[in-house]
Amino acid sequence: MLRVSKLGDYGTMIMVHMARQPLRLFSACDMAEATGLGPATVSKLMKCLAREGLLVSHRGTHGGYRLAREPTEISIAQIVDAVEGPVGVTECSVAAGTCAQEATCTVRAGWQGINSLLRASLENVRLAEFARTTEGMAGDEIVASPGE
Repeated sequence: MLRVSKLGDYGTMIMVHMARQPLRLFSACDMAEATGLGPATVSKLMKCLAREGLLVSHRGTHGGYRLAREPTEISIAQIVDAVEGPVGVTECSVAAGTCAQEATCTVRAGWQGINSLLRASLENVRLAEFARTTEGMAGDEIVASPGE
């Protein structure tokens, strides 16, 4: 089954919460309380998102994290990549040389095509779109087609 991991989902939750107040500084404790996630998990994810350039860290007593860019400039693919690494339906669809069957594989090109479509869809959906949706809404409000 293809799915985003819990950490990928949690990272997206954090980013969505921050996108709704893009100028505010959030501490890991603030974010843990707001999202209902564990403080250690939130701290780890916020550090990871900052390391990948999606959040900016401000030190000090009144420090915290904020978005590094506008929510319209951050794709869901960037968030998932920051937390999980590159999205891939198979190992070989992400990087060459990872499978002993690569030279004779008859399905690699097909998986790479599917991976490209998935990647394009995640790139086309922006954090701002996720932030506009509200709890309880069906997921069909966000539609991304490759090439949009």
